[in-house]
Amino acid sequence: MTDTVRVTRLPSGLLVASETMPRVETVSIGAYVHAGTRNETAAENGASHFLEHMAFKGTARRDAASIAREIENVGGHINAYTAREQTAYYCKVLKEDTALAADIIGDILCHSTLIPEELERERGVILQEIGQANDTPDDIVFDHFQHACFPNQAMGRPTLGTEEIIEKMPRDVLSTYMARHYGPSRMVVAAAGAVEHEQLLSLVNQHFADLPAVTPHEPEAAVYAGQEYREERDLDQVHIVLGFPSATYTDPDHYPVQLLSTLLGGGMSSRLFQEIREKRGLVYSIYSFASPYHDTGVFALYAGTGEEQVAELVPVAVEELRRVQLDVTQEELNRAKAQLRASLLMSLESTGSRCEQIARQLQVHGRIIPTEETKARIAAVTVEDIQRAAARLFRGRPTLATLGPIAKVPTLADIAEKLAA
Repeated sequence: MTDTVRVTRLPSGLLVASETMPRVETVSIGAYVHAGTRNETAAENGASHFLEHMAFKGTARRDAASIAREIENVGGHINAYTAREQTAYYCKVLKEDTALAADIIGDILCHSTLIPEELERERGVILQEIGQANDTPDDIVFDHFQHACFPNQAMGRPTLGTEEIIEKMPRDVLSTYMARHYGPSRMVVAAAGAVEHEQLLSLVNQHFADLPAVTPHEPEAAVYAGQEYREERDLDQVHIVLGFPSATYTDPDHYPVQLLSTLLGGGMSSRLFQEIREKRGLVYSIYSFASPYHDTGVFALYAGTGEEQVAELVPVAVEELRRVQLDVTQEELNRAKAQLRASLLMSLESTGSRCEQIARQLQVHGRIIPTEETKARIAAVTVEDIQRAAARLFRGRPTLATLGPIAKVPTLADIAEKLAA
């Protein structure tokens, strides 16, 4: 990937990166702020996400309707997301509209007005979003899981914030948070597709020149605790997330852990899917995932099952976590490698995915990781690496979050005892 990627650091500290993709007619361009939920204080929880919403609600030059119309007039689309360590604003347009996309992204980041009337309107929208999440058990259970992993820490707080905080959050909290984090030294502007680096540099110098200088604020270190959250609800299903402390982005076990997740619960051929859904019919949905961060990580499995089936499901899942520490075949490892490698290569066909990868790699590793290097690291993982990574993870202190008809869900202590046996 690095053959066509160029990176320039401007005197302000802003990183500008581009990847030219021959034979495409579109461009994805985004600004990736190196700040998210974990950069918030307890009193500002939800500010990152609130700002993401407010960025589209008006600037000194455009009102909210104009922002939407200008992009959609040319057939493009604009969006944003908030994560625990990043907030992203991005557009995808035809190549001839690249200048417009850069203009709008730069405008909403440099000249957002946070108009009080729009702020109150959007406050209501976010409260509805929180209410929707609370009413969606297979969504909100992950917030409870995150808090059980990292209680009373920024890393454990919900990305949306809470109703109590959002209802009272004043405008100056948002403007102060933006002034603290939305500066050139905390941002990468990346583009991929039918774009030339010199063109992108010219547009960034024109439209991002008003970003204020900021002093980096390192977030508090994440301290994994491993606790239990249980909530009785009148639901048809029990929703369970069982997890463990895991590898960071830069940990030598990063790729073994990613392959372990694929092998254990990453597809229809995975162990959990085959044993628990196909052989026993205990679930409709079951999967595992590995979420790395800068200084920590979590590995977890999710399942939704019936009140009567949960007593069988949990011991079977725990047994799979025990067995994978001792018994992994070369065939299933090769299959997991093929899935992970294919996922990587397929993502490179998307301008949006390539744009996002460039930004993340620069913020996490400080460099662009060549595709061949990633493929080589995946290929180098051995059966012994998978078993060692599994032992490292599943002998750690587990975290359990469950909600629904939970009477027959084993306790965290019971699960920990079975894993240690």
